[in-house]
Amino acid sequence: MSNRLGAGKHIPSADTWGVSEHLALRSDNSKSNKRKYGGKGDMTDIGTVGALGLSVVSSVSIVIVNKYLISTLGYRYVTFLTALHQIVTAGALRVASKVGLLEPKAIDRGALLRFSVLNGVSIGFLNLSLGFNSVGFYQMTKLAIIPCTVFIQTSFYGKVFSTRVKACLGVLLGGVAIATITDLQLNALGATLSFCAVVTTCVSQIWTNTMQKQYGITSTQLLFAASPFMAATLSIIAVPLDNALVGGTPIDFEYTTAVTCVAILSCLIAVAVNFSTFLVIGKCDAVTYQVLGHLKTMLVLAFGFFMLNNPASMRNIGGILCALLGMMAYGYCENLDKKQAEASKIVLPSNDYGKSQQ
Repeated sequence: MSNRLGAGKHIPSADTWGVSEHLALRSDNSKSNKRKYGGKGDMTDIGTVGALGLSVVSSVSIVIVNKYLISTLGYRYVTFLTALHQIVTAGALRVASKVGLLEPKAIDRGALLRFSVLNGVSIGFLNLSLGFNSVGFYQMTKLAIIPCTVFIQTSFYGKVFSTRVKACLGVLLGGVAIATITDLQLNALGATLSFCAVVTTCVSQIWTNTMQKQYGITSTQLLFAASPFMAATLSIIAVPLDNALVGGTPIDFEYTTAVTCVAILSCLIAVAVNFSTFLVIGKCDAVTYQVLGHLKTMLVLAFGFFMLNNPASMRNIGGILCALLGMMAYGYCENLDKKQAEASKIVLPSNDYGKSQQ
């Protein structure tokens, strides 16, 4: 399952080129690496920050819009709404392709179908988990995604997480748990659905990263190829799933002008959400995306507490602060680990000159 990265380039040893040429090359190579990694790193950092910013803004926006649509306007068919999101995303990307803003790239059809269906099914399991569990247990389900992702990437993909990164994730998850979990009502069916939701979500998000690397494609090209199949999967399961969760079907719902306009706005924002999701996972990884997801949760909670005057206890506020501290520490430690990994890729030449002279 794992994808192997290419090995670092080795500089020829001194016994081949001579000491003076060897030392000169080391000096030139050091300068070249500074130019290469410095300039490109700056651009990569800007792109990553932009992707993270777009993800936060679009996700928080769609939460607010969907909350109004569901809670105020009474439109409860969440899976069907998600299917509409994917349909609009697929259409928008095809328009972008027609006008030359996107160049599609071929992907193995079997892998693409597995990836797309798994993404759609994971959304269905998450909705079922929410429907058959208490809100507190559903929050625990979301918290379990990070440790499960770490386990899968460590066990099957050879990814190493440092002790300090794991400690930061522990602080983050503890803070989110304190801020959001109020009850933990457990039942066998709900627990089974939550387990399926966690596993399918972890694997689909890991594949979002590995497929971009495996096929040499951008996040937009992957989303372009996968979105029609994701939309089809969600469209098939939406009506029976929503009927089981809330009763009735979206076809029977009485669509007012307000519901229609807000639903359209939700679909438009969803294009940015889907795009930024694939972009963030491609540039970072599935764990970082989940950390970002918890940041969005904390921002939404803070928005409710301070802007909407929702009741807040010291436990809520303390949990938010703890989670934010864990996020900042994770970002710092993850960046430190990446710099150390990049430094270790510069393979120093072996010093065989003395041996060759003997």
